[in-house]
Amino acid sequence: MLRIARVSVFLKDWVLACCLLLCLAACSAPQYTLSPLSKNAVILAFGDSLTYGSGANSETQSYPAILEQLTGRTVINAGIPGEISEAGLARLPILLTEHKPDLVVLCHGGNDILRRLDKTKLADHLEQMVRLIKASGADVIIVGVPTFKLGFSVPDLYPKLAEKHQLANDMTFLAELESEPSLKSDHIHPNATGYRLFGERIFKLLQAAGAIELI
Repeated sequence: MLRIARVSVFLKDWVLACCLLLCLAACSAPQYTLSPLSKNAVILAFGDSLTYGSGANSETQSYPAILEQLTGRTVINAGIPGEISEAGLARLPILLTEHKPDLVVLCHGGNDILRRLDKTKLADHLEQMVRLIKASGADVIIVGVPTFKLGFSVPDLYPKLAEKHQLANDMTFLAELESEPSLKSDHIHPNATGYRLFGERIFKLLQAAGAIELI
């Protein structure tokens, strides 16, 4: 009887483990696909200080620098510390014309959130950014930016925008990063380790969505 009980417990644990693995696989599956990036493709990392790399060496330790190392593609760091979404929207068309990117990683809105600016306007600015990027012929990845307070929850406007435009996205990483003090240089910005994890996360998303071939 004892042996049967042990087998029963083992089978129960095995089933639970399998269910957990299936759940994780489903959660990590890409929501939407991206076009494959050629070897000479250009990626534009567009955002504010989280893109620029404040809190670390922006030239070598920012997430765009890490992403360039991992992908072997040109990654333009177009992050401006302190920029609000209204200014970003005005700046974006110039960058799209100048760099003609194949893919844009959009991580913007943190300063609007910090300054408690109108979220309806933030949503509208991000919407216009996405439309501009898609009109240029580039693909878009959108990264959800959390509120910088207890809980670090991502405002609904980010997942709604991703769903509306069928954008490859990450709505959890920055919230996870911001909640871990050991990965931050101050109360907002990641340190070098945090930025490396950020770059690796975007790289894995590119692989999962089909933009970069799995090795």
